[in-house]
Amino acid sequence: MGLMDFFKKGKEEPAKPAAAPKSTQKATTPGNSDHTFLNKSEPNKAATAMPDQDIYTVKSGDSLSKIAKQHYGDANDWKRIYEANKELIGPNADLIHPGQRFVIPRK
Repeated sequence: MGLMDFFKKGKEEPAKPAAAPKSTQKATTPGNSDHTFLNKSEPNKAATAMPDQDIYTVKSGDSLSKIAKQHYGDANDWKRIYEANKELIGPNADLIHPGQRFVIPRK
């Protein structure tokens, strides 16, 4: 039996599409208005600004000190942002994610 005969054996059937994954969790992206990924303990809580605050959406590559430098002119003011968003950020101030919305207290 030649090599070509090997490939010709069997029935020709159209390829079947792969089954869609059965996930109950909704996918979210930074551009998606569903911010359920922002806070695991309170998934529907998104930052809302008061008159003396601004809202900032975290971008890839951001850090609290970088955001503080942008808003306050001093990277060392990152603790103000952390304290205002501690519940959302959690115990590790270095662990922020693109798409999170932070309250930025005004000076």
